[in-house]
Amino acid sequence: MVTYRHLGRSGLKITEITYGNWLTHGSQVENDTAVRCVHAALDAGISTFDTADAYANTVAEEVLGTALKGQRRASLEILTKVYWPTGPKGANDSGLSRKHIMESIDGSLQRLQTDYVDLYQAHRYDHSTPLEETMQAFADIVRAGKALYIGVSEWTADQIRAGHALSRELGFQLVSNQPQYSALWRVIEAEVVPTSAELGLSQIVWSPVAQGVLTGKYAPGQPIPSGSRATDDKGGARTIQTFLGQEGLLERVQNLRPVADELGLSMAQLAVAWVLQNPNVAAAIIGASRPEQVTENVQASGVVIPPELLARIDEILGDSVVTDPAETEKSSPASR
Repeated sequence: MVTYRHLGRSGLKITEITYGNWLTHGSQVENDTAVRCVHAALDAGISTFDTADAYANTVAEEVLGTALKGQRRASLEILTKVYWPTGPKGANDSGLSRKHIMESIDGSLQRLQTDYVDLYQAHRYDHSTPLEETMQAFADIVRAGKALYIGVSEWTADQIRAGHALSRELGFQLVSNQPQYSALWRVIEAEVVPTSAELGLSQIVWSPVAQGVLTGKYAPGQPIPSGSRATDDKGGARTIQTFLGQEGLLERVQNLRPVADELGLSMAQLAVAWVLQNPNVAAAIIGASRPEQVTENVQASGVVIPPELLARIDEILGDSVVTDPAETEKSSPASR
């Protein structure tokens, strides 16, 4: 079964393998398959589910709400987010203004068929709204019982520090950050992780398999596999180009196979287990287009990678690893 970890300094525990439905539910995967994936996650011991109102323009939340219907609510941890445009994408249909946050939480609760979410996250930093306005709205949502905890996603260390200070003044505390993190994308290590550890936040990381590149399915010199993320015209192909465009990277990834074999893991399991070696990581988010992928990836829970193998991974990947902290700032639009 999947191991639990505390989320930041809070008392909340989440499964260290968390099921997420970005780019799948309501988009790549038919609804009945999505429901089977969620049930496979439940069967494997996953109780934490991550989504966002913007995924498939609110449809992903609806699919997840339906898939979880009938489950004991207190035994689940449901996470969602607010920032990106939803609905008809009008002037106030995005960002972290009080108006958008207050309207978005009610919409998310309705679609998820629940009275509250366990964690409500600012999906990006909003440069167009005063931080005080955003944090006051989150404080009011917590006091109303619509969200139990508040987190952020892809915020820089300075933004996290400023948000944390305001949250303390307003009577709650930020408990998490949700960044991209993998053996190939380590931009949070230099600044975000130390700041989060100091302030009591954990990381809930997305794309631990680097959009599928670390599974080894993309072989150098070979055609892109049909049905893979790189063929998805609804967003997947665009997001994976960061890795597929790097010269020599696919060859280096293939050289990780002996490390995975030594640990008795698949390449995907190795990638998920790698991010969980970071003590500031509370959970790795996995997605799935088939129930079998869930069953495979949960086996990364509880794996300990010895220091000598971690060093070997670093040596193999070499300068293919992205480490520049400035990449985090680039993920938040300058205006909405």
